[in-house]
Amino acid sequence: MRIVGLTGGIASGKSTVSNLFKAHGIPVVDADLVARDVLKKDTGGWKKVVAAFGEEILLDNGEVDRPKLGQIVFSDTSKRQLLNKLLAPYISYGIFSEMLKLWVKGHKVIVLDIPLLFEVKMDKWTKPIIVVWVDPDTQLKRLMARDGTSSVEDASNRISAQMPLDLKKSKADIVIDNNGSLEELQRSFQKVLAQVAKPLTWNEFALSRQGAFLAFVSIFVVVLTSKMLLK
Repeated sequence: MRIVGLTGGIASGKSTVSNLFKAHGIPVVDADLVARDVLKKDTGGWKKVVAAFGEEILLDNGEVDRPKLGQIVFSDTSKRQLLNKLLAPYISYGIFSEMLKLWVKGHKVIVLDIPLLFEVKMDKWTKPIIVVWVDPDTQLKRLMARDGTSSVEDASNRISAQMPLDLKKSKADIVIDNNGSLEELQRSFQKVLAQVAKPLTWNEFALSRQGAFLAFVSIFVVVLTSKMLLK
C-alpha cells in the first residue's frame, strides 16, 4: 500500500487538492473530519477538552462551539498545545482505523490529508509527502477573503499558529505551487497524480492486502511442500 502524505497551511488550497484526489478515485483520510468526530458530545475527546477548557466552550446542545474554541487556542500557544496533546491519541486512532478499513477493501493507494503532518510526526508513515504551497502574501489575502475578515492581525495570528509553509516545503517530496489560478492548480495536480498512481514498489505491494494474501499463500505452499517431502 502506498500511503501519501498531504499537507499545507491554512488557505493554501490543500482541501482543493484533497478533493481532486477524491474526484480521481483515490481515497482520502481527512484528519479534520476525524477531529470533528472525536469532539462530538460525550466522546472521550469531548470529555477531555471540556474538562480542560470548561463548559463555556459548549453550545446549548452540549456540542463544542468550534469557532469559540478556535479563538481561544489560536490566540494562546500554550492552550493550542494543550488541545493538540489532548486530542492527538484519539485522532491518531481514528486515522489508523480509517486506514485499516481502506486496507481491508484492497485499496493500493491512499492519501492522508493531515494539516499537522510534520508536527504530529505522521510524516514518517507517508511517502511521498505532498505540500501545497503559497507565498505569505497570497496566503494572507486568501485567508481574509475566505473568512470575510478585514483584520490583518487576526488572520496573521492564525497563520503564525502553524508551521511556516516554507519549512514544510523544504521537507516535501512533491511541492504543488498554488499561487496561480484554479486551472493552473488542476494542471499541476495531473502531474502529481501520475506520480502517485504509478505502480507500487515491491515494498509497497508487500504492505497491501494483495501482498499479504500472496505472502500467506506462499508460506502455505512452502509448509505443504515441506510436509510432503518429509513423508
